[in-house]
Amino acid sequence: MTNQNHPFHLVSVSPWPILISISLFNNFLGMISWFHNFNYFIMMTIPGTIICMYQWWRDITRESTYQGCHTPKVFNGMRLGMILFIVSEILFFFSFFWAYFHSSLAPNMEIGQLWPPQGIKPFNPFDIPLMNTIILISSGLTVTWSHHAMLNKNLYESKKSLLITILLGIYFTLLQIIEYMESPFTIADSIYGSSFFMATGFHGLHVIIGTLFLSFSFIRMYYQHFSSNHHFGFEAAAWYWHFVDVVWLFLYISIYWWSF
Repeated sequence: MTNQNHPFHLVSVSPWPILISISLFNNFLGMISWFHNFNYFIMMTIPGTIICMYQWWRDITRESTYQGCHTPKVFNGMRLGMILFIVSEILFFFSFFWAYFHSSLAPNMEIGQLWPPQGIKPFNPFDIPLMNTIILISSGLTVTWSHHAMLNKNLYESKKSLLITILLGIYFTLLQIIEYMESPFTIADSIYGSSFFMATGFHGLHVIIGTLFLSFSFIRMYYQHFSSNHHFGFEAAAWYWHFVDVVWLFLYISIYWWSF
């Protein structure tokens, strides 16, 4: 960074973007083949995608931690990028809520003008859904605790509370798997089943991604990649986790409690 007279990071040539693009394209072809022909062969490219992602993130970690490429100006750009990404995710879930309320507030004749439709028994919101709500709210508190401990240069407290957050995320996922296994209806059961499993399923996927995000942050925290004023990777993970928490509250109130 001493050989340039500006605070921006000019990224060096990297093979990972084009390799991941090709690998993701093969993954989508594999999914289409799996859905239509039950052919799993092309899905073998998924490990290649994971390897390329690991290598790319490794290079970014080196640039940030050891090479000093992530200046305050670069951090501001990454913060803005993360904010825009979360906004796009909010609009993504907004479409699911729009479809749900469009169908539930004025149910048509095909589903008997009832909501939930005739023959569908919704989940008890005071069973597993309430437990999952308590888990996610608690995880939001622990990740905030971890962030404030990092700001106060208390690495031990930060690691401990972040580990609790990760365990709560795993616990949430296990409970949702149990809920799906015990579900009295499927995604093919009218618009109710489609809306329920699309919204809660994609949220569950986001919980898994957020748990992995926090897990990588924990590994970097263990190797002391973060400091009190240089920890945007962990900060972005905490933002993402709070977003997952808030979306679940809307899901619980509208899809579980309101429809019961």
